[in-house]
Parts: sequence; structure tokens; C-alpha cells
Amino acid sequence: MLNKLFEFSQSKTDYLYNNSLILKNIDLLILISILAVFVFSVFAQSETIGIFAIMSSMLTFVNLIVRKGDKVELNKFELFLLAYFMFVVISLFGSSLFLLSLKGFVKILIYFGFYLSVVQYLKNNSDKIWLIVTTVACCVSFEAFQGFIQTFVRPEAISTWQDTSYLNPEEVINRVYGTLKPYNPNLFGGYLVAALPSLIAVFLGKFLQKNTLLSVVFGCFSLLSLYVLFQTGCRGAYLGLFGIILIFVCILYHFFAEKYKKIYLSVVGFFSLLVFSILMSVSSLRARIFSIFAMRTDSSNSFRFNVYNSCIQMFKDNWLFGIGLGNNNFREIYGLYMKTGFDALSAYNIYLETAVESGVFALITYLVFLILVIKSAYSYISSNEYSLDVICVIAALASIIGLMIHGVVDTVFFRPQIQFIFWTMVAIIRIKTAKEIN
Repeated sequence: MLNKLFEFSQSKTDYLYNNSLILKNIDLLILISILAVFVFSVFAQSETIGIFAIMSSMLTFVNLIVRKGDKVELNKFELFLLAYFMFVVISLFGSSLFLLSLKGFVKILIYFGFYLSVVQYLKNNSDKIWLIVTTVACCVSFEAFQGFIQTFVRPEAISTWQDTSYLNPEEVINRVYGTLKPYNPNLFGGYLVAALPSLIAVFLGKFLQKNTLLSVVFGCFSLLSLYVLFQTGCRGAYLGLFGIILIFVCILYHFFAEKYKKIYLSVVGFFSLLVFSILMSVSSLRARIFSIFAMRTDSSNSFRFNVYNSCIQMFKDNWLFGIGLGNNNFREIYGLYMKTGFDALSAYNIYLETAVESGVFALITYLVFLILVIKSAYSYISSNEYSLDVICVIAALASIIGLMIHGVVDTVFFRPQIQFIFWTMVAIIRIKTAKEIN
């Protein structure tokens, strides 16, 4: 029905579209606003980033109204995304703190609008996927350089970012946080997890194109990003990085095993041993990694366990449609359940956060959506020859899986710097698996 309305509107504005210089170049404006989201993410406040996201959504809506033939189509995983959105709406109207929940809903609406904008743009401009991936790669390269500088200037911790009560001085890591706002090493770590696959993709792409100079440049920035990621001290990012590396190693093995199996395994084995040796020889990194398994001994772990227990109780009491959306709404309700001295802004687990805010059905539909996205990406990769398009889909898949792993122990996933990259990666998979449209 929505497409019928667009079709009717397009028939009435055909003359306007054909005679307007701005409307004829609206795709360029959409592309600029999309790229601006990534560029401004590295230094601007959330509100500024959101302005460009809203701009891209509004321009896309204008496009749907005036450009003949444009319409909205849903594939399999988008149907579950739509179902998830419906449960979110129910959660909004069922919230006891409607106004606070409305703020959280507006954020989700902006993210979804941006996703629709990227999908609609790439439908007619799929050749720009590589440009978008390269832009993300350049942004994360800039952030990696900033993080590298911070390893030398030794930034002051803005808050209690590490439990040092049981560590020797040489085991304390000086955590870097880049230029992302608000300054937070966990946010920085999550951003690197989201964007690093794009950087690796550009490195592989330039190597495939036999552009040696740029391949070396982006390869160096990939290594620099790996180093900086470890310097964030974000243990969730460490886990996410493991997922990213596993995806790239396994999928590239699929493409290169037939001709270069021994060489490939030797190179992977050498670098794995090298990285392991470096990590184990640096006392601060070794202590940080081992603290993941310290359970209640580490105060950060213990804090999360206490928050999880409170959030589980919140979910039990509001399991059907949740408490409502947003961290402000969450904090108000969480105060009724929290253990004394363990205040929190979120559930520190994106799945538990989704369940608490929007209920069990929202969680189920969102998980099915993620599973189908991953399945679609895998099907595309396994059925195509190694190419730039396949490299982009591998990067998108690695980014999504890395973030889903990181999300088990943190909720920086919901920050705009990460959300916009996540939805862009989903959009890339959506465009490349367009044959699944119902």
C-alpha cells in the first residue's frame, strides 16, 4: 500500500523532478550526507552526527515521493526487523515513563531511517559501496593514528576504567580513547571493532587490484588499528576482535585453500604465534586479557554480574513488552532493582538490554533478524568468486559478528558512532543479497 502512495505521488511530481536541478542531483546529496555521518562521527557530538543522518533520511523520503519507479521492498530479514520495530512501538506506548521512552524511540527511528536511506541509495548506486567502505576505513585510520599518539602522551583516565587493586604498577594499562565523544575507551574499542573490517577490506581490495602502494598503506593502518585496539584495554573489544579475525581467516581459507593451502596456513600460523608471543610478553596486556576470566575477583566483572542480576529481575517483572526505551528510561526503572552502590546506565549486554526495554518478542525477532543477516551474507560469499564485492560482504559480516560478540559484555553498541556503521554493514549485505527479495 505504501508503494501505491509513492507511485501516485511520483506520477503527480514527474514534471517537477525532470525540471529541478536539485532533485536530479538528490542522489549526490544523499551520498554526501551519508559520508558526513562517518566523517563527523570521529570528532562531533551525537546531536551533530544525528543531523546528517536525519538529512539523509529526509532526502531519501523526497526521492521516494518524486522519482518515478522508486519503491520500498522488504527481504526476509527485513520482515523480522519490521516485526521488531512493531514490538518497540508497543513497548513505547506501554511504558510507564512515556516521555523518557519517547526519547529512546526517536533514536531508534533515526537509526532505522538511516538504514533505509543507505539501502535505497545503494539500490541505484551499488557501485558506491566501495566508496562507503573506503570512507569508513579512512575514518578508522585517523582514529588509529590518534590512539597511537595517545599511547605516548599517556592520557589521564577520565573515570575508573581499570581495577588496579590487585595489579602491579607495570601491569596497569594506560587506556586510550581516541577522539570519539564522549571520551571512553570502551566506546573507542567498540568503534574499532565495527570499523576495522572495512580497513582490512580496503587492504585486501587494493591487493586484489594490484595497487601495491595503497595496499601497503592500508595494511600498515590495519596493523596500527590492531595495536590501538589492544591499547584501549576494552576486553569486550578483544573478544570481538577474535571473532573478526576468525571470520576473515576461515573465509579467506575457503578461497585460497585449493591453490595456496600450505602457504596460507603457514602465514596464518606464523602471525598467530607472533601476536600471541607479543601479547604474553607485555605484562599490562597479559594482565588485562587474563582479567576476563577473573570473574568476581575483578571489580569490573563483579559490577557487571550485579547489574545482570538486577536486569534479569527487571526482565522477569516486565517480560512481555519491557519497560520502555532509552538509557534515561532504563536508569529510572533500574533504580528500583539495583543493588546498593551499583548504579548503571545500561544492562552491559545488548541482548539483555533489548529484552528489558522491549520484551521477549522484540528480543526473539531481533535475534532472528541477525541470524538471517548472517546467513544471507554467508550464502552470498560461498556462492561467488573472490572479488571486491565479496570482500565488502566479508567485511560487513565480520563487523556485525564482532559487534555481536562485543555486545555480550557491553552496550556501547547503541552509541551513534557504532550504530551507523552497523546499519551500513547490514545495508551492504541487503544490497548484495537482493535476489532474496520476496
